[in-house]
Amino acid sequence: MRWLCIIVTCLVAAFAGTRSWATEAIDRADLVSKVCGDAASMGEVGRALIRIAAEGSPEDRNWAATIVRAAIDRKLSCDATGAGSRSPLLSLKNRATFETADAALVLRGSPDPARRSSALRTLERQAANLPEQLFDAANHDETDPGLKAQISAVAQGAALNSSDPAKRIAAVGRIAANPDRRALALVTPLLNDPAYAANPEFKRAVDAASAAIHRGITIGDTLATIYNGLSFASILFMAAIGLAVIFGLMGVINLAQGEFIMLGAYVAWLVQEALRHLAPALVEWYLIIAVPVVFLVTAAIGVVLETILLRHLYRRPLMSLLATWAVSLFLINLVRVTFGTQNLQFVTPSYITGGVPVIGDFIFTWNRMFAIAFAIVTLVLTWGLMQLTPLGLNIRAVTQNRTMAGCIGIAVRRVDMLAFGLGSGLAGLAGLALAPIYSVNPQMGQNFIIDSFMVVVLGGVGTIAGTIVAALGIGQINVLIEPVWGAVAAKVIVLLMIIGFLQWRPEGLFAVRGRRK
Repeated sequence: MRWLCIIVTCLVAAFAGTRSWATEAIDRADLVSKVCGDAASMGEVGRALIRIAAEGSPEDRNWAATIVRAAIDRKLSCDATGAGSRSPLLSLKNRATFETADAALVLRGSPDPARRSSALRTLERQAANLPEQLFDAANHDETDPGLKAQISAVAQGAALNSSDPAKRIAAVGRIAANPDRRALALVTPLLNDPAYAANPEFKRAVDAASAAIHRGITIGDTLATIYNGLSFASILFMAAIGLAVIFGLMGVINLAQGEFIMLGAYVAWLVQEALRHLAPALVEWYLIIAVPVVFLVTAAIGVVLETILLRHLYRRPLMSLLATWAVSLFLINLVRVTFGTQNLQFVTPSYITGGVPVIGDFIFTWNRMFAIAFAIVTLVLTWGLMQLTPLGLNIRAVTQNRTMAGCIGIAVRRVDMLAFGLGSGLAGLAGLALAPIYSVNPQMGQNFIIDSFMVVVLGGVGTIAGTIVAALGIGQINVLIEPVWGAVAAKVIVLLMIIGFLQWRPEGLFAVRGRRK
């Protein structure tokens, strides 16, 4: 049974009684009367409905949506003669027009982003034949950033195919204002357009736009490389700074350092789940709340490990190497049995979601900025601890000459224990910083241990400045090489470069003065 029955004579009377159509831009009564006309009248109605979608008020668009859906679904009834009702039948051409009008009205009025996106795909195929105001108005009203960008792209493509040279030139200028690879894909075909050779003004506009887009892409790619290199370097620094303290102080090659990174990420996840059940309103801030928890838990585990195992193996480097490797395997399998092997699911807080487009294809993403900022804060606090506190003074003294430090009354064993706890806690903080941007699973630490050792050895054992410079250098070189040769080749090339450098300068970039060999 038809759910919508519109009787033309009744509608005309109702509209005439409630509105003065002589003063309205959209004559609803005239359109309603033409709905039941011939094919030419129906086509005129369809085109008018498209104009309403582009320029009409929300009230007019709601009214037009009712008409267009009724016509498409054959739920529109006409009774102009009193001889019985009939449903106007749309021809193939008019049906396409009404479906276009329906898509335009959905794009302007639907609250569902998925329906608006589907409507945009329908309109994209014939965008050049639609009113320019339709896409301008839809782009102005759109709230979804991704869909807004798609509408803008469709509008620009439609303007480029316009028959009006002035509109095409204006569209080229608008496209060049956002110089990325999508813009380049729109402008490049214009170099073979007949108007490019026939219209000097159009040619100048296309040449200027092409040059501006190429310049913007180059700048954007350069900034993206630097930004990605800084992000990778910050991760390397966070992973290596704890190892630099441990290796520089005690000479212990801690193969379990990667697992402390993994433990830090898992502790952050436990904090998130605890907040989810105990204080759901604070889940958004779990990364901040977890900072002291992660540091204290991983530092405590490090202290226990040093007290029970490593302090008995300081003068036996091969045994300490094997012992830390065994600890690494134990921690991996313990976490695997306790939590499973699947990746953990982390809530992505709003303050590290999305990013800001800058130029070209470079987007200033907040999750990478969080890692960089977190690394800077960790650097400042670690430097302050090492330079401004008695513990830092003792660590530096023991690092330079363990025997002499013991002779002047420094409790070397206690310094070793606290330093190992500090290095383990810093590794845990690296895991927390990685949690929002990296796959967290029991094997994640294995991916950082080699890179961490390369940073420590290249920078100079036990120096914060060397760790910073080495992390920046390795991070930037990796980002530069990886797109060309691949991730594996990049690591091999970086390793060969480090080996070559150490042949020339075995002590690394920054050697600790007076360090006992």
